[in-house]
Amino acid sequence: MTARPHILVVEDEEPLGLLLRYNLESEGYKVDIAMRGDDAELMLREQVPDLVLLDWMLPGLSGIELCRRIRQRPETQSLPIILLTARGEESERVRGLATGADDYIVKPFSVPELLARVRALLRRASPNRVATSLEAGELMLDRVSHRVKRGSRDLHLGPTEFRLLEFLMERPGRVFTRGQLLDHVWGMDSDIDERTVDVHVGRLRKALNKPRERDPVRTVRGAGYSFDENFGRKA
Repeated sequence: MTARPHILVVEDEEPLGLLLRYNLESEGYKVDIAMRGDDAELMLREQVPDLVLLDWMLPGLSGIELCRRIRQRPETQSLPIILLTARGEESERVRGLATGADDYIVKPFSVPELLARVRALLRRASPNRVATSLEAGELMLDRVSHRVKRGSRDLHLGPTEFRLLEFLMERPGRVFTRGQLLDHVWGMDSDIDERTVDVHVGRLRKALNKPRERDPVRTVRGAGYSFDENFGRKA
């Protein structure tokens, strides 16, 4: 079994650090957090992660300086880095990228967008560490081409239904409330009503299933939804 990708989050705002840890661990990553730049530098000398989420403004050692030092060490020269910052001006973005960051996202940001960037950067840096497709029985979801097939049949899903199916397929058997699905699929800053989840689950089911076909999405009364962990298995 492939080890979980390891992400170091360097962020001095504790609520944001906890939010990032929660969402990244829900995606299956191993997560460590440092709240100071100098602490992060020590952690990087002890163990090199697969990716760093690095805040620009940090106590002890700035994110920009830490990024520069990471690029100077042979052991971390090619380590993927995403800068997190409130600085949105073009000149600052250029400065961050010129220092060695691979990507740049401005606060406040969409959690689903950040997760998509993490996944894309990990895939480019270590293609073998992030699965490009998810499979359950005859159902196959391809993250690269954004195609979903059931057997030989191409399924036509909207972007939201694709993200919803991807999220559930990654965690078969786990039951998620409507609120949790809103947080993970739409983003925690979303003001969408929870009933919208039911609408999109209905659309997903319509795209997935023909009459008398087994439905891989389970409704758990009083709780929420899950992907049937037994889907595709022989009785």
